[in-house]
Amino acid sequence: MSTATRWLKPYLALAAAVVLAQAANAGPPLICHPFTTENAPSLPWTDAPGWRATQAGYDVRGLTADTLALLGPDVPVIARMETMRRATIYASTSPRAATELLSALLALAKAPARDPHAAALTEFDAGYLIESYRQQSEIDKTDMLAAFARSRGVPLSTLYGYALVENAIAMKTSDVAAMEFAASLMTTDKAAAMRHRDSATAAATPGSLLARNITAAWGA
Repeated sequence: MSTATRWLKPYLALAAAVVLAQAANAGPPLICHPFTTENAPSLPWTDAPGWRATQAGYDVRGLTADTLALLGPDVPVIARMETMRRATIYASTSPRAATELLSALLALAKAPARDPHAAALTEFDAGYLIESYRQQSEIDKTDMLAAFARSRGVPLSTLYGYALVENAIAMKTSDVAAMEFAASLMTTDKAAAMRHRDSATAAATPGSLLARNITAAWGA
């Protein structure tokens, strides 16, 4: 080995480590990056490494009921995001479960709400799940939304979750900053993503759960 090669070796190793770290953090952010929730109740999961740590034997026939039970009006947005991330991963194994879950959340979003906070949350949940399905489809090379549209006889163009999340943000109820964070992870418009990220960051208390999730997703 030449002197030059020996001198470069540590730097090459560092570069390789950086590339591997970037690869580990790659992937659709709504799916591939678990959210920190401080152990809020969620769907069954394991401690296995990686983002797809599903529990073997979980019966997806109960996915809709289990998910809805975890999306009550008092549940914070960050906890809702992690529950719907897990729900999407489970739903990707069953077209029937995927269709049933999205149908339920869309129905809730369209139903008259008791108060503005509940209305905002149901709009957020439906929009977030739509965009989660879209990002899961990027991973699996499927199209969960197209399958849903065919089964329910609705135009695929109407399944635009980002718009629903923007509607929820515009209602200006509680937890808007976390909704801004969610929007930053779903839009493909870089300027819009940065605008949402900046709004979420400005409203997040340093060291808070939201601040920690923003740092994990976007970096310091």
